[in-house]
Amino acid sequence: MDWQTLAQAVAGGLLLGGVYALVALGLNLIFGVMKVINFAHGTFMMLGMYASYWLFALYGVDPYPSILIVGPAFLLVGMAVERLVVSRILDAPEHDQLLVTLGVSLFLQNLALALFKADPRSIRTVYGDWSLPVGGVVISAPRLGAFLTALALAGVLFWLLRRTDLGKAMRAAAEEREGAILVGIDVRRIYALAFGIGTALVAVAGSVVLPFFHVSPAVGETFLLTAFITVVLGGLGSFPGALIGGLLIGLVEGLGALLPGSLRQLPVFGLFIITLLLRPQGLLGSRQ
Repeated sequence: MDWQTLAQAVAGGLLLGGVYALVALGLNLIFGVMKVINFAHGTFMMLGMYASYWLFALYGVDPYPSILIVGPAFLLVGMAVERLVVSRILDAPEHDQLLVTLGVSLFLQNLALALFKADPRSIRTVYGDWSLPVGGVVISAPRLGAFLTALALAGVLFWLLRRTDLGKAMRAAAEEREGAILVGIDVRRIYALAFGIGTALVAVAGSVVLPFFHVSPAVGETFLLTAFITVVLGGLGSFPGALIGGLLIGLVEGLGALLPGSLRQLPVFGLFIITLLLRPQGLLGSRQ
């Protein structure tokens, strides 16, 4: 292995890690505000990919501009799912919450399977084969675009949570639900918005990976598993942790690609197990 191969693996891993971070940010937002672990999160990513796919196939809308449609649409979808389903299980035991969100995931996956069949689909864009050579390392243009979009949205989310009244209300509802109600915060509305924003983030993540990734009804499960590992690694409820965890998982996965096929995922799950053993609250999480 030479330094150029190693640098290429690091660069590719970090670029994909930005997408992992965006997926994990949506998952972390929902858990941080509502204390609900959403097993349907990856399924919404799959639906976001299909939305961008059909916008491209039918109307020629590129996946990146399509996020201006997909994002707001899935914000409303997420709010509707929260009002119709999730709001009814907020006070239920955790295992009931897991089963309900898993049921939503299975229903949507099978609906997509009935509508779109199981065949993987992909698109070809004019920039799909573009690359940028940097110091002997070839940077894929679609992956770079996905990475930069993920970082930009992470910055917008951080600004929203820290600098706006809505963000302050979300943090208040996350910290103390009863206290937030007593000071006049509409917690039900905050929960709906939090679930909607989390859903919109993961749907947009699906849009930006579409130029270099196939879409099928089961594709969301791959990203969901990685998102859970990322969230646990960074710390449940920690947004900087989700960002750092995503980049770290991408880096480890990129280096793991240098191993033989049967061992490629070993470093990722090894890091996951070590984190659970040594620091179960995650890198930036707090003990509760």
